[in-house]
Amino acid sequence: MSHVLQKKDFWAGVLYIAIGAAAFWIGRDYPMGTAGRMGAGYFPAILSVILMLIGLLSAARAIAQEGEAVGAIAWKPLALVVGSTALFGLLLPGAGLVVALIVLILVSAAASQHFRFEPKAAAGLILLVVFCTLVFVKALGVPMPLVGSWFGE
Repeated sequence: MSHVLQKKDFWAGVLYIAIGAAAFWIGRDYPMGTAGRMGAGYFPAILSVILMLIGLLSAARAIAQEGEAVGAIAWKPLALVVGSTALFGLLLPGAGLVVALIVLILVSAAASQHFRFEPKAAAGLILLVVFCTLVFVKALGVPMPLVGSWFGE
């Protein structure tokens, strides 16, 4: 019990709880609606509660079992993943969803020391872009440009 503050699972759980609580708090004024007629706050509220429950389970597991100690922060992968997300947001309006997704996927994949751009990775990239386009733009109708204003759209 005395070493619980040094365990990865404990701090991962604390992080999940904090993010879930923040999301719940941010969405607290959105209308909930019902399960049959969901309001804008329904989905974020359910996801934030699930995230907090996962956090509680992770923290409890850290208390009940032995686990891996927290190591040093991997700054380069952290910067690449956070940076790729920021780039996605910056590129989406001007370059469009397709280019923004490709940049997001390639930059965040570069965070892994095992990533190699091979035919299998290229196929995965293409499938993920097609899947996101079909789900978000076509099926859900999210108003995102497939090709942005930088390319004449």
